[in-house]
Amino acid sequence: MNVQILVDTACDLTEEQYKTYGIERLPLTVHLAKKEYRDGIDITPKKIYDAMRSGESPTTSQVSLQTFQTIFTTYAKEKHALLYLSFSSELSGTYQTAKMMEQQVLEEYPEAELHVLDTKCASIGYGLVAIRAAKLANEGKSMEEIIETVQYHTKHMEHIFTVDDLKYLYRGGRVSKTAAFVGSLLKIKPVLHVDEGKLIPIEKVRGSKRVLKRMLEIMEERGTDFENQIIGISHGDDIERAKQLAEMIKEKFPVQDVLIEMVGAVIGAHSGPGTIALFFLNNDYK
Repeated sequence: MNVQILVDTACDLTEEQYKTYGIERLPLTVHLAKKEYRDGIDITPKKIYDAMRSGESPTTSQVSLQTFQTIFTTYAKEKHALLYLSFSSELSGTYQTAKMMEQQVLEEYPEAELHVLDTKCASIGYGLVAIRAAKLANEGKSMEEIIETVQYHTKHMEHIFTVDDLKYLYRGGRVSKTAAFVGSLLKIKPVLHVDEGKLIPIEKVRGSKRVLKRMLEIMEERGTDFENQIIGISHGDDIERAKQLAEMIKEKFPVQDVLIEMVGAVIGAHSGPGTIALFFLNNDYK
């Protein structure tokens, strides 16, 4: 029996991708206008972005302990190997909750093949890791082989991104109020990356056209083995700029393919509309 790959919806994969690769998902929760929605099930990212443009401030919450208990126990009872790949522990408490329940379930079912792994990734960077794990699982690879490859990909997955309006990062405590105000006035676009799961500013670029060019330069500086990997792009309801970046990449690098998806409701609630994110490996594809 193959290893089942489990993710949460911060990986920003589509319904079709979950089905194609046999990936099971747990929805995170979005709170909007005093209502709760299951990310990717009850609400679309588009609704979140439209609400944010109208001045609303959605919030999010992690997968519950009870949800983990139910699914972990089910797989343990059925003696079916389960690998849960979590959203970065630096951006959500979901990983810690899952680890807590993993320990409890293994105490009751010590023979269960149950593992929880922190990807330290987000959005399509996380999604690409999940797809790689699912492909290996579908090939019948062992839990140990899958974990080893997943850890390699999470270690080498670059996240380079920019946001359209600094106020959303300010609201989430990522930049100061002064920086957000001045940045908006001067049309300054921050370029950030993810280091060990944390959001880290790299530099500031003036103008949206220049920021895409700079993201491409960073990809050239950090990336390698492009012909053997799928490049990921996610966007906050800005498909035109996402396509523009994809074309720039295809013109410059011999990439295998470029996967474009919308930033999901949960991550989008913190990054805001207009976000553009780029994902690639900084080492050889494995």
